[in-house]
Amino acid sequence: MGDNRAPDWAGALHRARTHAPFLARALERNPELAALLAEGRGEEALAWARAQGAHPDAEVALRRARLALAAALAVGDLAGAFPLARVVGELTAFADRALDRAIRTAIRERCEADSVEGFIALALGKQGAGELNYSSDIDPVLLFDRDSLPRRPSDDPGEAAQRYARRVVALLSANTPEGYVLRVDLRLRPASEVSPLAVPVGAALTHYQGQALAWERAAFIRARAAAGDIAAGEAFLDEIRPFVWRSQLDFGAIEEISALTHRIRDSHAGPPAPSPGFDVKRGRGGIREIEFYAQTLQLIHGGRDASLRVRGTRAALDALAAAGWVTPEAAATLGEAYDRLREVEHRLQMVHDRQTHTLPEGEALDAVARLDGLAGGAALVAELTAITARTARLYEELIGRAEPAPVPVAVPVSTLARQLEDWRFPDPRILAERVEGWRDGRYAAIRSPQALAAWDRLAPALLEAIAASDDPMRAITRWERILETVPSAITTFRLLDARPDLTRRLVAALTLAPALSDELARKPELLDTLIDRHALELPGDVPQIMARMAGAAIRDDYEALLDAIRIVTGEIRFALGIQLIEGLADPLDIARALSRTAEAALRLAADATVAEFAARHGRIAGSELLILGLGRLGGGALTHASDLDIVYLFTGDFAAQSDGERPLGGTIYFNRLASRVSAALSVPTAQGALYEVDTRLRPQGNQGPLAVSCEAFGKYQREAAWTWEHMALARARVLYGSPAARAQLEAALADVLGAPRDREALREAVLGMRAEMARHKPQAGPVDAKLARGGLVDIEFLVHYLQLKGETAEGRPLAEAAGEALSPDLETALGGLAAAGLVSADLAGPHALMSRMLVAGRLLAPDGREPPPSGARALAQACGHASYAALLDAFAAARQSVAKAWKQILGTDILPPQQET
Repeated sequence: MGDNRAPDWAGALHRARTHAPFLARALERNPELAALLAEGRGEEALAWARAQGAHPDAEVALRRARLALAAALAVGDLAGAFPLARVVGELTAFADRALDRAIRTAIRERCEADSVEGFIALALGKQGAGELNYSSDIDPVLLFDRDSLPRRPSDDPGEAAQRYARRVVALLSANTPEGYVLRVDLRLRPASEVSPLAVPVGAALTHYQGQALAWERAAFIRARAAAGDIAAGEAFLDEIRPFVWRSQLDFGAIEEISALTHRIRDSHAGPPAPSPGFDVKRGRGGIREIEFYAQTLQLIHGGRDASLRVRGTRAALDALAAAGWVTPEAAATLGEAYDRLREVEHRLQMVHDRQTHTLPEGEALDAVARLDGLAGGAALVAELTAITARTARLYEELIGRAEPAPVPVAVPVSTLARQLEDWRFPDPRILAERVEGWRDGRYAAIRSPQALAAWDRLAPALLEAIAASDDPMRAITRWERILETVPSAITTFRLLDARPDLTRRLVAALTLAPALSDELARKPELLDTLIDRHALELPGDVPQIMARMAGAAIRDDYEALLDAIRIVTGEIRFALGIQLIEGLADPLDIARALSRTAEAALRLAADATVAEFAARHGRIAGSELLILGLGRLGGGALTHASDLDIVYLFTGDFAAQSDGERPLGGTIYFNRLASRVSAALSVPTAQGALYEVDTRLRPQGNQGPLAVSCEAFGKYQREAAWTWEHMALARARVLYGSPAARAQLEAALADVLGAPRDREALREAVLGMRAEMARHKPQAGPVDAKLARGGLVDIEFLVHYLQLKGETAEGRPLAEAAGEALSPDLETALGGLAAAGLVSADLAGPHALMSRMLVAGRLLAPDGREPPPSGARALAQACGHASYAALLDAFAAARQSVAKAWKQILGTDILPPQQET
């Protein structure tokens, strides 16, 4: 009853003998067990019951063990000594042992093999969840592997498997003078109406990967390899994991589970509320609805939230609450109700050992209540009435009440035109015909009846939200691009309908950011990412992002990992884009997050590629791959449009040879490995592309090898590199390699950057390079903060000039006086240079403003030209200004500050004075 009182063994035995004929007979047949229970020796009683399974005859052993275990657990349960979790756990463990022994017996009887290899028993339902009740049947799915199944030489594998399956059912289900073991229901197997009792593994995979229904997904949430060839069973479950745990959110699961619930309720002949004839399992607010509640939310969110991939109902409710998908109060209400309903279910089944869930009438109801320790049937009915009312209310909030499914019906064009006119769309009649044309089969995304129904529910809210945007017709055109691209949009429609806040964000992406709109057209499931309660937070550090990427792989292999890296990178970039256009995060923080994401992808892809390459070619002792990030990647501040500027290096002897099956010399080894890493980062997979990789900053550019030794790299930089190459090196950061190798390379970089230089030659080289760049890459538009004179490029040139000059105003080495001045992060470097007295501290403000403009502008004004009004407002907001005009004024002032610093440091004007703004 859930209290903390001492176990009442005597009372439990009395109630069992008085009100439960089955338990009375079981105790009478097992007097030694009854004596142990009477003395309160519950654990010894359970051990005694398990020992009954030692009989050499499997049929006898399993039946005796089952009867003894049922009696011991029931009395311990009634006494308050064994909690519900212990009871169902013991019953499940027995079922697993019994099923395994039956399989081994069936195979041994036929071919004398002491092996179960190739014969799999997957536990579904309550056995899979570890929640079996007293008189529950078991719902295994029996599978077999044709190549490894033990059998006689003359037996066909399929025929042998069916023989074993029939024998397993008979061993467990047949009623003998000793009773039965377990009722076995094989109807949950794939295509049970036409398939054999044991299904070939290949056929089962084909079914689940392409033909299975929603209820089968729900069933496999609780699937477990329980008996027979456990390893093969676990491998099978791993193989179908993408079927169960879909990466794309599917709010259609609510509709499908809702329809199933309504069918169950309609077919249930009992009363709708607790009273004689009420079914505590199938009735409104009963056990099954609590299970469906948990499983529905697991189906929706479990593909993206691995913490929800648990089997038990209570465990699922707790996980849903911990992850924030349900309130703790709802989880507690449903969990406590579930436990109590399961206890009542057990009382009903203890009486006659029948698989019943229905409240009896009259004296029989009183007997069940008194077995439970209540005064009578009225008290039990009152308690169940309160419980089921609470659970039914929560369940119906999730799935909705019983209503006929809407039939897709086209809205007349004239009616739609009036609605569009009310929403102030231009040319509403023409647009109404255009929108109605979406339903006529033009787009594959809206052809099926289900898709039409989902679209009809969504359309009013979506069109109204588009009408409220600054550029409705642009949004309509980009929405059509999504419809043209995707083969099916039913899941997207359902998601938007279920989460109206996403509709607003979708419209923002359509109107403000072409890059986000294009991404949605390629992968509409990106909207799913915004459901996550952490989606609109900045991602964690590099190791956390790497863990998320690794956890998203659906299989433990190289290709699956590369797909996972692309999926998670795309999700993070899209979520960061939404944060940016909605003004939810500082663009500078967005830039750092984009850089962390790229670094995580690079490190994880490189780790996997190194291991994959070594499996064939081995490794070179004393040598390893290093990856150097340059440009914005080296500086740790990417934009949505950034590529990855990297240089591949390796340590050790270039002439050494690898120790693998197909050995390679050092130079060839690391060049091929570097090429593989670049491919892992750039070549499109089934999940699309990842990054553009630019390796042109390596020694000798495209004319040189892809990877060079650290020794050769250092020599090139000291003896042959141009000034612009040293300027690029000022933003270098080691991204990949062991700590020791990183430290060695960082020291070599510091030596190169700190080498003495002719100041005037350096100044002339910097001025010449900047003038050449200005001729070939002029400012593209009014918000091009990068290329505008007085913009970010000029700040970068100033910083790198001072870093390469290498001295403070007093002539002290910069590395000693202000080490931060040599940071590849320009923000940090400016602070260090200001501390050294080389630049004004006021230059940090212009740099921050123009960096924000660059990061936000890559989405809102990708060509640097003036964005549309809504984009201009979003750009101003992202940069911390009240209006677009205020942003332009601040930009002009910032450029003047940079021009002044340029004149002070390099002694020339950036442009003639009349052009400086």
